[in-house]
Amino acid sequence: GFWDPLGLSKDGDAATFRRRRVSEIKHGRISMLAAMGYITPTFAGKFPGYLSASAGLKFADVPNGLAAISKVPVFGWIQIVAYALYVEASALNFGYFDESNSKLAPGDYGWKPPLLATSVPELRKKRLNAELANGRLAMMAIIGMFFQDGLTGSAWGDWSLYTASPLRAFEGELGVQAPVGFWDPLGLSKNGDAAV
Repeated sequence: GFWDPLGLSKDGDAATFRRRRVSEIKHGRISMLAAMGYITPTFAGKFPGYLSASAGLKFADVPNGLAAISKVPVFGWIQIVAYALYVEASALNFGYFDESNSKLAPGDYGWKPPLLATSVPELRKKRLNAELANGRLAMMAIIGMFFQDGLTGSAWGDWSLYTASPLRAFEGELGVQAPVGFWDPLGLSKNGDAAV
């Protein structure tokens, strides 16, 4: 069903809702690509050859995760920013001040991906809802990956590298910690069997 726990759409402003839905779809798509970009090099490997021949930088030399940010050359960043601006402009039909794209459904920019696009209304609605759900999941996933990488220095959050974790304070103890103390409301441990 329709879920709006903060009441952001209770004013009934259709234009604001549409803008938010377009942003949600766009950020979801970017996050799905980002999550795959974070995962893929680990399992599929990296491109052969040079990322920057003039700098002597091979694709294999670029680490996974946030550590890659410092390895990309300046001209690489220029290309990334130029591509991001192109994507933003093309999403608006290269017209920031016209209304031509307001007639399209949110997220519909004219490209019909093979095996995903359909003209059957019920199937289309199901696939768009799946895209929204997967996009929301990907937004949480990529933020989680960034957070783990930032804490541990590892793209996959190797917690053995994060020795300062406050979660390690009670690793050797059993049950809920102070102020509650040992907590077993159902009496599952009353027989004293440590193996259970």
